[in-house]
Amino acid sequence: MAAPNIVILTGAGISAESGLGTFRDEGGLWAQHRSEDVATPEGFARNPSLVVEFYNTRRAQAAEATPNAAHAALARLQAEHEGSVTLVTQNVDGLHEKAGHRDVIHMHGALDGALCAACDHRWTAQLVMEVGMTCPSCAAPTARPDIVWFGEIPYHMERIEDSLAQADTFVAIGTSGNVYPAAGFVQLATMVGAHTIEMNLDPGENVSLFAEARAGTASETVPAWVEEVLG
Repeated sequence: MAAPNIVILTGAGISAESGLGTFRDEGGLWAQHRSEDVATPEGFARNPSLVVEFYNTRRAQAAEATPNAAHAALARLQAEHEGSVTLVTQNVDGLHEKAGHRDVIHMHGALDGALCAACDHRWTAQLVMEVGMTCPSCAAPTARPDIVWFGEIPYHMERIEDSLAQADTFVAIGTSGNVYPAAGFVQLATMVGAHTIEMNLDPGENVSLFAEARAGTASETVPAWVEEVLG
């Protein structure tokens, strides 16, 4: 019998124990700003300096952060599982790669990326970006963080949907369950008969759609589940 195909979705909760705050954290970086001011194209048009500085701060925090046991366990799963392991993340912090995971699907972009708003060219961002930085491809002064903001279409959706169509197991880790299209992945997986598991410190808003829910910190629940899968 073939080993099961596993599709994993990770959200901000998996990085919380690495010191990177989520939308829900009181007193964190997100609590200091309205999302419409720092995470929308309109906010960037109104005040590009605020947006660039916000992501410079996030980029610096991510550069100093280290993966936790949950990141490491998923990297181990990819290396040792005989079936396919597709990792989709809503996170932009790069901690999965730091843990050794290969071929991570970043549906919301990445902090270490820069994007030209004029020609869509992408390149590696420097640690500190500035307003009006020029694109190395077209020379337009329209560089922005390569982050998918609210109102924009997430990246790699066709690849993600193809993976979900072949999933035997779908696991959502540390996600709020209220941001679409990611919140709807469990329904796509259920339609093809996949077993679905939510792992969260607190239940996500769509927890009722999962066949199984495991409560606890990511550093506890994820390694335990990986041990079960690898036997």
